Amino acid sequence: MPTISVAVRRSPRVSGDSKVAADQIAVNSEIISIPQKRRFRSSSTAEDSLFISSSTPSPMKSSPCKWKSPRRCVNDSPKSPSNANRGDKAVNMSKSPVKRRLSESFIEKPVWNPRDMEQLNAVKEALHVSRAPSNLLCREVENNRILEFCKQAVEQEKAGSLYICGCPGTGKSLSMEKVNKVMVNWAEESGFQAPDTLSLNCSSLSNTSDIFGKILDKVQPRRKLNSCTSPLQYLQKMFSEKQKSAVTKMLLIVADELDYLITKDRAVLHELFMLTTLPFSRFILIGIANAIDLADKFLPKLQALNCKPSVVTFRAYSKGQIISILQQRLKAFPYTVFQPQALELCARKVASASGDMRKALWICRSAIEMLESEIRDTINSLDLPSLHGGVSDQQRDGACDESLIHESNVVRVDHVAIALSKAYRSPVVDTIQSLPQHQQIILCSAVKLFRGKKKDATIGELNISYLAVCKSTVIPPVGIMELSSMCRVLGDQGILKVGKAREEKLCRVTLKIDEADVTFALQGIRFFRNCLQQS
Repeated sequence: MPTISVAVRRSPRVSGDSKVAADQIAVNSEIISIPQKRRFRSSSTAEDSLFISSSTPSPMKSSPCKWKSPRRCVNDSPKSPSNANRGDKAVNMSKSPVKRRLSESFIEKPVWNPRDMEQLNAVKEALHVSRAPSNLLCREVENNRILEFCKQAVEQEKAGSLYICGCPGTGKSLSMEKVNKVMVNWAEESGFQAPDTLSLNCSSLSNTSDIFGKILDKVQPRRKLNSCTSPLQYLQKMFSEKQKSAVTKMLLIVADELDYLITKDRAVLHELFMLTTLPFSRFILIGIANAIDLADKFLPKLQALNCKPSVVTFRAYSKGQIISILQQRLKAFPYTVFQPQALELCARKVASASGDMRKALWICRSAIEMLESEIRDTINSLDLPSLHGGVSDQQRDGACDESLIHESNVVRVDHVAIALSKAYRSPVVDTIQSLPQHQQIILCSAVKLFRGKKKDATIGELNISYLAVCKSTVIPPVGIMELSSMCRVLGDQGILKVGKAREEKLCRVTLKIDEADVTFALQGIRFFRNCLQQS
């Protein structure tokens, strides 16, 4: 870089020792003779002030020093004069506020060692679906409503019914387990008799009417029925009149997967809820179903029968709630397992797709397995002892670069991204990607043909669109009879629907899959991507 030779400017006349003036001239000449650099507005002001201040002798300056830009000396030694003048300002510039907020809860913990099988298994177990947390986060309102309903029924010794609905993985069954435990402790402390509990999964019943037999076995285990009396009839007769040997305990019936009865046999469902309306009934019925809209299908009928239950809806988990639950499961470990950005990506994608917490846990475990496989491949490539070998951790740590191991120990965003693609990959996408080229062109032509208000077209119209696509790519097209045969093949795979007509070219064709699936499956090929982007 060329230097600029400038005449040395003499400092103003200063009263005092001539040695100070000589030193000052040396400083000025040193500043001017350095190579010219690009000057920013922020740095030019600081340089001018340094030059002006150098004209006046200061007792603090014992030796000349070069000026450094604050942007270039943030990480300098604290002993340097420039950092000393700035104080704590250099420390605050080292990390932006956004990054500091993202990693605020992880900065105090060291990074874990996934090569330690004990740590690896502990983290996997903590993120397993079957591992119930000690405290159920983000469901306090719903749990309180269920608990208050059960408490009121026990205190008043009054039967009742409650319907819990929500999407899969929103904590319905787990909430009921917590409520059962709380109910036992509350009954002991309050002096009430804790209700007996009968938990049923309706999808496991071979016959839907078997549910009444299970209820009767819980109420009177040794009762023998006549062949002409069904368990439902016996229960109806039993709780329609006052019994000499009155049943003292209430019975809490938790019927999970209740939507199986809604779609299979609604008569059994109606009779089940009507048991709670009998004059001397001792039943507390709680039904759990996955679909929210099913309540609209059977609640009006129950209302007409005067046995409409109370409804508690479990909404899908939001992004913040998923992050809180994941952090709750990981906070027991004294080390950091995930990058904060990786957890945020998992929570955001799951919340936007379904809000299923079980899916989020599965994705986190899958991301850990990605990290485990990556470390195993790295160890094998370095010809180090295997992951399950008998070599000590100290020998393995000494063989690898410490900085490389530290960076690869944490679950990163790319691990979670791969796990997400596996979790939400549609089987239709795999089918489209495995099709021959001409069948993919037919699908691309059908998508372009059906983009407007048109829902179906004839094979002749599809052939015109197909010929236009083949012409743009200089690919020899097939005949209309072969095109019709390939449409039949796509129909057998559930991608197209092909009707019947006198002539082959008059058969109507409908696209049975989503246009977005076709676009996503073919976006990796530039020709199809450009073709689908054209109107």
